[in-house]
Amino acid sequence: MRTSLFGHRGQALRRGRFSEPGRIYLLTTVTQNRDPVFMNWRLGRLLVFEMRMLHERAQVFSLAWVVMPDHLHWLIELGPQPLAPLMQRLKSRSAIAINGAAGRNGKRLWQKGFHDHALRNDEDLKGLARYIVANPMRAGLVRRIGDYPLWDAVWL
Repeated sequence: MRTSLFGHRGQALRRGRFSEPGRIYLLTTVTQNRDPVFMNWRLGRLLVFEMRMLHERAQVFSLAWVVMPDHLHWLIELGPQPLAPLMQRLKSRSAIAINGAAGRNGKRLWQKGFHDHALRNDEDLKGLARYIVANPMRAGLVRRIGDYPLWDAVWL
């Protein structure tokens, strides 16, 4: 039986890891059953609002992000809160807002878990940010990134 990266095996891979404040992480999380919830850009903006609240409360410093129809890529510098509670808060608050706005009462919005990659000092942050925000073009959703409403990067 194949196990999703974001399922049980992904949790086992994270055992023993710790979050390091001030470290740069690429975070990825996926909607339940890859439901393309964020094809509705209004619902995607509710997720963005929750991400910005975490940024404004100094829990993270957002470097780049893109909300795809069924997942989120978020490049951050981690604040004082560990990754797991940070992502739990983002997913919980966004699910409440999105499910309420969309009349999805009782439906699970996010798959369990998330993927994190702690960047090494030699990794190219701007190059990674460009790769992240270009996802909608690679997926064929738009021809120009400026035509896609659910992304941002501090360098642009």
